[in-house]
Amino acid sequence: MKFKPANNIQDLQYFGEFGGVNPSISDSSTYTFLEAKTMFDTFEGNTDGCYLYSRHTSPSNLYLGEALAAMEGTESANVAGSGMGAITPTLLQLCGAGDHIVSSRTIYGGTYAFLKNFTPRMNIQTTFVDITKLDVVEAAITENTKVIYCESVSNPLLEVADIRGLAAIAKRHNLKLVVDNTFSPLSISPAQLGADVVIHSLTKFINGSSDTMGGVVCGTSEFVTSLKSVIDGASMLLGASMDSLRSSSILKNMRTLHIRMKQHSKNATYLANKFENDGLKTVYPGLASHPSHEIFKSMMNEEYGFGGMLTIDVGSLDKANALMELMQERNLGYLAVSLGFYKTLFSAPGTSTSSEIPEDEQAEMGLTDGLIRFSIGLDDDIERTYEMMKACMVELDILQPELA
Repeated sequence: MKFKPANNIQDLQYFGEFGGVNPSISDSSTYTFLEAKTMFDTFEGNTDGCYLYSRHTSPSNLYLGEALAAMEGTESANVAGSGMGAITPTLLQLCGAGDHIVSSRTIYGGTYAFLKNFTPRMNIQTTFVDITKLDVVEAAITENTKVIYCESVSNPLLEVADIRGLAAIAKRHNLKLVVDNTFSPLSISPAQLGADVVIHSLTKFINGSSDTMGGVVCGTSEFVTSLKSVIDGASMLLGASMDSLRSSSILKNMRTLHIRMKQHSKNATYLANKFENDGLKTVYPGLASHPSHEIFKSMMNEEYGFGGMLTIDVGSLDKANALMELMQERNLGYLAVSLGFYKTLFSAPGTSTSSEIPEDEQAEMGLTDGLIRFSIGLDDDIERTYEMMKACMVELDILQPELA
């Protein structure tokens, strides 16, 4: 039976304390016990359904976690205060001193910095590879490897991971495949393709209003419970907790995620085709020219499209900056990092979200100075948006009038 992530979200039904259509918000940092022994049992991890302290979990966080687990089709999920608050405990729960990670070379700059600069302090080493080459991934595995880490669609180059292929390699070597699915919620369902753990920065598309941070780890009940252990759980002990008010807000926004993702994808597909036809170097998984277009198609939940992220290369950082400033001035979007907002967001990732990656490594992976990353918004008249963007490009000699 075909996996339907939006149906799983829709089928969740909650009632508030007084019959409200939204669940009541648990506005408490700590919770009471009727018996002292129950508190002891909860600290030992032996009591289901009891709440201890909001750093551990709260009813509001469990509601949101349940919805996210349903969306990804996993047994359980644990929410965190940011995307990095989900990524870092996951990797530290799975790895210890002397262990090794094989990671995609193109990942979010914060994740790259964590693996490149921080985890070596704990004697956890990482080999960065071209995740699209399965033979290279497998060749990088050592006897100490514990995890293969990647993003479904990579930040910022939009490389697409063959999750089925990576899952087969992970299973063959008894490794855990951890997939960051931030760029492609609903479009791709990594757990259904063999991923062991699925991570999102909820800050982005899932929340969709650029007003809060959040993260989630989706996986088996056993793994999620281990993250929350008061004895040795990385999420519990590192303290990247989410506030109940924010959990409630994100849960409400999830109800429209399927509508938003369809519009993001529709608009991005339109612009990507127009930009490519204009002769711009355009990268978008929905284009036949994308090297992993067919792989994306083989994995996708078709109704949600190829996502809202695309890149163009305008040749130089000066031109990229000038174009972004002009587009912002013309009310086409914001010169800002992050993604998933109702307005288009654009940035030059080499000097922003991927600036943690050294320049020589940026060049090696194909991250050029003139690259602009777009998170395409929910514009109702995308044809008008395109004409206005094209006019900006002609004005700055990025496109010639006769080609425009």
